[in-house]
Amino acid sequence: MAQKSVQQTIGYAFRDCSLLRRALTHRSHSATHNERLEFLGDSVVNCAIALALYEKFPDLPEGELSRLRASLVSQPALAAVADTLGLSTYLALGDGELKSGGARRPSILSDALEAVLGAVLLDGGFEAARKVVNGIFAPALESVNPATAGKDAKTLLQELLQRKRQPLPSYIVAAIRGEAHDQEFEVECVIPHMNIRCSGTGSSRRRAEQDAARRAYELASAA
Repeated sequence: MAQKSVQQTIGYAFRDCSLLRRALTHRSHSATHNERLEFLGDSVVNCAIALALYEKFPDLPEGELSRLRASLVSQPALAAVADTLGLSTYLALGDGELKSGGARRPSILSDALEAVLGAVLLDGGFEAARKVVNGIFAPALESVNPATAGKDAKTLLQELLQRKRQPLPSYIVAAIRGEAHDQEFEVECVIPHMNIRCSGTGSSRRRAEQDAARRAYELASAA
């Protein structure tokens, strides 16, 4: 039933379902795991995304295309797609990984997605794998913007404020919660001249600043 759900989600029916089973099996679970399929899938997704971007942006130079591809196939981006597909529900993990929340770990999710694409390649060939990539990455490909892709939120916010001739924002640590080994930071991004004050959280000050900057960027863009 789980394999059937995955096939429906990605829009591909496997002839050899053992490939899909292996793609969803982490090395912590058994000796037959997904690392070799992940190796194949990494190449598949890079090539398929490169082709999609080449067709979508016929005038972009090689360097810009490479930057866009990197933003779409980064570990966080792949993990986000895997999360949207609900792959965490179907992963076979060892007891240790299950207890430590491995099903939600970005590295495991991104690897599993690549492994699934590698399995599709072996089962149905490159065109089948490319079709799956184009389908599951459709929202990301539709919204990718050469002007912003690959840039972090603080950089985007700084560039936006410079274009609007506004002073740069300030970042203030509002709170630090938790024990030293498991802290959560809360940071405020403040843009006084635009009456913007946004809070962000993260496991480090840098991540909290990026979260706050992302929220501030959304407000400043609409102003």
